[in-house]
Amino acid sequence: MHMSDALISPLVGGSMIIATSAVTGYSIKKIKYEYDDKRVSLMGVMGAFVFAAQMINFTIPGTGSSGHLGGGLLLSILLGPYAGFLTMATILLIQALLFADGGLLAYGCNVFNLGFYSAFIAYPFIYKKIISKGYSKKNIFTASILSAIVSLQLGAFSVVIQTVLSGKTELPFTTFLLLMQPIHLAIGIVEGLITAFVVSYVYNVQPEILEGNEKAEKEKLNYKKIFVSFILITALTGGVLSWYASSYPDGLEWSILKTTGKEDLEAKSSVHEYFGKLQEKVSIMPDYNFKNAQENLDEKIGTSISGILGSAATLGVILLIGYVVKRFKKINN
Repeated sequence: MHMSDALISPLVGGSMIIATSAVTGYSIKKIKYEYDDKRVSLMGVMGAFVFAAQMINFTIPGTGSSGHLGGGLLLSILLGPYAGFLTMATILLIQALLFADGGLLAYGCNVFNLGFYSAFIAYPFIYKKIISKGYSKKNIFTASILSAIVSLQLGAFSVVIQTVLSGKTELPFTTFLLLMQPIHLAIGIVEGLITAFVVSYVYNVQPEILEGNEKAEKEKLNYKKIFVSFILITALTGGVLSWYASSYPDGLEWSILKTTGKEDLEAKSSVHEYFGKLQEKVSIMPDYNFKNAQENLDEKIGTSISGILGSAATLGVILLIGYVVKRFKKINN
């Protein structure tokens, strides 16, 4: 559900960047008081994993469409809402800058659609309410699936609203809405299942990691098992499994295609042109491949390098943010 710049007007894009920046600033302020070196490292490792996982599109049977893990809910469950939102914002920034996945002008929209609803609505008001009854396989799966469905439905609805406010008459509200919501319902169910499996694994290996676990003794936590396992899973996912991603358009592209006959729209304003050229300059591997890849082997190597490079960049940027927050906290103390 990564929006391109062509789907939104400069006014909507700019407004959403301001809104997202405000939430990001507030989230940084919150984690500053909850700062912990191991938690920041966990943010980096889980961010790297979600980056790699987002590269794998799964086919939605009978639709000709595909979906991928959003990851916002999973990050919120394992890290808490503020750290989860910041991690998602970092992932989307790396994707937009290095791989031209999602527009720079649309960055605020994408962070809000994929990060805000999962971190600050689905997680606290659905997932936590259900899981407060106790951790069990049934509760984890119920909470994960319902939360994923709600967050994706809200995100998909936001995309529709954002395009309408941007004056995209090529995407009539009713038609676009009736395509976006059902396809993202299916994607939400799959995301919920994936999230539940990952959370169940973490709970079985190190239950004290889960945010809100009252038995956790923060100073004694050792994340070694989770770090090692998720680093290996990330390398496998980004380096190899990404070769087998579905070639079908994702839910957003599919909805646009069904509405307009094209997978994306064109925007010709000077602002769109500026951001397009900027993204072209800064992206090193657009669409997760070499810029001039021609052979299948080149494509596979390019995909693997993209997965590993993007995951490593996500980890590095999050650790850098953690370092800056730590230094800022020391100065203010």
